[in-house]
Amino acid sequence: MHFPFAKEQELFIPGPCGQLQALIHQGNENGHFAARVLLAIICHPHPQHGGTMDNKVVTTLMRTYRDLGIHVLRFNFRGIGKSDGEFDNAVGEVDDLRAIIGWSQQQLPYMPLMLAGFSFGSSIAAQASYDVAGLVHLTLVAPPVERYPYDRAGVFSSPLCVIQGDKDERVFAEGVYQWVDKLHSPAELIRYPEASHFFHGYLTNLKSDLTETLLRQVAT
Repeated sequence: MHFPFAKEQELFIPGPCGQLQALIHQGNENGHFAARVLLAIICHPHPQHGGTMDNKVVTTLMRTYRDLGIHVLRFNFRGIGKSDGEFDNAVGEVDDLRAIIGWSQQQLPYMPLMLAGFSFGSSIAAQASYDVAGLVHLTLVAPPVERYPYDRAGVFSSPLCVIQGDKDERVFAEGVYQWVDKLHSPAELIRYPEASHFFHGYLTNLKSDLTETLLRQVAT
């Protein structure tokens, strides 16, 4: 189906507090999932700790989906970059993502959705995942599961992939592993024994390993 935007295009999407700045990327026409016409929405890390949609983990996720032929939308939460509003402690940010999802479903109704998030953004993606009928997949990178809400009784509405480094200085890694073990949904864990929170030196591995996981978890 026709992709109604430029190969990479800046957008301003109406949100609860004004406009939300976003970038949409066309998936590789030769990518494995190109025929599925999917859209992945990615959430960035904590706004008060330098998190933006240009974070290296976020852009690595973007390239992973894009190269697989999946269209990608990344955006800045309220108060970041050119997005209106102010930080709202992971409450208003969920509403921001819901606005992005609503816009996507209205503008691109033929594109089933995937969600992803890094750190703080992973909680936002997880919480909003329950609002998406037919969600294809959920990716959670370095999820601070002890600080923010995630699952509902251990069940998600789609398969998920959790990516975590053992030497994460901001997230209790063992808590993440215990949480994944207790989930009742199809979940794959990508674990890096030497990786820190921002996956310095491991972003190439992350892209490759997530690609392989998506090929296993998402039907062609």
